[in-house]
Amino acid sequence: MVSVNSRPNLAHTGSAQAIDPEAAWQQLVSRDPAATFFYAVTTTGVYCRPGCPSRRPLRANVRFFRTAEEARAAGFRPCKRCKPPVEGGPVDKIRNDVDTLRGHIEANHDRPVPLAELGRLVHLSPFTVQRIFKQSLGVSPLQYQRALRAGSLRTALKQGETVTNAIYNAGFGSSSRGYDGAQLGMTPARFAAGGRGEQIGWASGLSPFGWVIVGATARGLCWLALGATSAEAEASLREEFPLAKLKLDTSLAIMVEAALQSVSGQINSSKKLAPPQVAAPEVPLDLRGTAFQLRVWQALRQIPRGETRSYSQLARELGNPNATRAVARACATNRVAIVVPCHRVVGVSGSLTGYRWGLDRKRQLLEAEGVKR
Repeated sequence: MVSVNSRPNLAHTGSAQAIDPEAAWQQLVSRDPAATFFYAVTTTGVYCRPGCPSRRPLRANVRFFRTAEEARAAGFRPCKRCKPPVEGGPVDKIRNDVDTLRGHIEANHDRPVPLAELGRLVHLSPFTVQRIFKQSLGVSPLQYQRALRAGSLRTALKQGETVTNAIYNAGFGSSSRGYDGAQLGMTPARFAAGGRGEQIGWASGLSPFGWVIVGATARGLCWLALGATSAEAEASLREEFPLAKLKLDTSLAIMVEAALQSVSGQINSSKKLAPPQVAAPEVPLDLRGTAFQLRVWQALRQIPRGETRSYSQLARELGNPNATRAVARACATNRVAIVVPCHRVVGVSGSLTGYRWGLDRKRQLLEAEGVKR
């Protein structure tokens, strides 16, 4: 989660020096424009920007770096397609200028910071500021500032601040700006409702894919996650809804069973195979997202068991063939694993690409559904 004083990169946790590899991988898969790291592929010796159009590498072959300089120091060369920063020229000055620009934006994230103002700060033209900033971080100054504001808004809402105060304190000039779904993946009011005052029952159980935990409001299932241990699974729910009132509800175990049956036709507790013609029990859902995300999640539920789609195929089915990246981002933010089967979406080449709950689990889920790889 991005705080007011941190970088707008979900891959950064704790301090600006650390990169969370799993979070970075999800940003790489979704080509997140707010991602400020670089990634390198050990099998090719090349480093790229997160938005590089080249074919996605295997997760096991990827390393992440905060800067292009670190990637070069590790022995990697720049990609010829996305053209990340390369050696040559006054590298130290550019790095110092970018650090100055970034610090100024962070200190003034709650107001517009024009390129002309940034240019005067480092004695460069607005065009040059835009170019070196994007070359170094992979995002423009405006995108960087928007990510900071969105992070500030998320943090304030999770801490229980009122929606109106959170929107204006984050630097949005109007409530309509703050309610733009692209800032949170849901409206601020719905985001806040997922925390303070929300009643969420939960239950967990062991499955062939690890521990499964479900969380449900009175409206339906709002969380289904997979974890290596019971404690890890429970922690995921508490992290997602830190201000909610969570209560163990063993009656929700039926939702765990239904989710597993939807994958393998097998009910976990009885270990008996259900006849192929018997559908898994319908699970009521309480999905929270933008109109586009809800469309993507609904489309995912229409993918038959045993089949897969590529992100581009899904975008075409939604009638928006240019929305491949947005589709990938919606899949990455899915809160209800298995029931909303984002594991059935693969790369155009058939590669597994990313999965919020780990590629090994994605592979296991597809194998359980009879998908041949």
